[in-house]
Amino acid sequence: MNNALTTTLRQAEAVIVGKQRQIQLALACFLAQGHLLIEDVPGVGKTTLAHVLARILGLDFNRIQFTSDMLPSDILGGSLLQGGQGQLQFIKGPVFTNIVLADEINRAPPRSQSALLEAMEEHQVSMEGHTYELPKPFFVIATQNPREQLGTFALPESQLDRFHMRIRMGYPDEEAERQLLAGGKRRKSINDIEPCLSAETVLALQAEVEEVHVSEALLDYLQQVLKFTRNSQRFEVGLSPRAGLALRHCAQAWAYIHGRDHVLPEDVQQVLPHVVEHRLVAVGDGLGDEGNSIQAQLSCIAIP
Repeated sequence: MNNALTTTLRQAEAVIVGKQRQIQLALACFLAQGHLLIEDVPGVGKTTLAHVLARILGLDFNRIQFTSDMLPSDILGGSLLQGGQGQLQFIKGPVFTNIVLADEINRAPPRSQSALLEAMEEHQVSMEGHTYELPKPFFVIATQNPREQLGTFALPESQLDRFHMRIRMGYPDEEAERQLLAGGKRRKSINDIEPCLSAETVLALQAEVEEVHVSEALLDYLQQVLKFTRNSQRFEVGLSPRAGLALRHCAQAWAYIHGRDHVLPEDVQQVLPHVVEHRLVAVGDGLGDEGNSIQAQLSCIAIP
């Protein structure tokens, strides 16, 4: 693995105690040039993970707190009259940065949620007949509270499909929670982090991830996964081609993080639940523990 990447992971794990897997998944999603959705109850470290990643990667960072009265212009920006000539000038919103934390995204109404769609897919914003490019790299980390909590709006399927991965932080184990209780303020720990990378380095790493080899046999395996979900009677709709690309890219990034220049079936299986579970809608009573159930169902597919 790249030495700077190793240092990045170690620094993150020193601040976010006991969440090595979640950190690796978040970093893999970023290196795959995707976007990340973190769903969990308040207070388990969703926002902290976003802050730590931005700090370590040496990238510009903006946090947008989503609320029920938020407007699309609060995210994208808008035109204002400037100077004595009465000319309109576009004022960029907080989305114009490298890493955007869309905090509690499902507390905003669908119209405001959808303001991020073009930015996430095209890395640009179109306003009043003009197109504005977003900085590179560009990464959205959205957090959402469980849908059964009061004051939340379900994310539309079209927006869920823009997220390469969905992860859950979960409660810390006893040892990690003890360290949290015995330690000092986590905010101070974040401020003390020294950036390990830069925007240029991150772009170079993302380019290297794209070069991680995917064999013909592994492409066959990916296609079998997609085909299974489309033919299964357990899901209302199968995985889209976009989901297949996300699965491939995340598997490449996972292999890269673990020091390989080629993708193994195990890499696909490691990222599979986090890439597909938010895209699949179960028929009837649902799947229970979605990640494990999906993996169990897909285990019948022959591994190359």
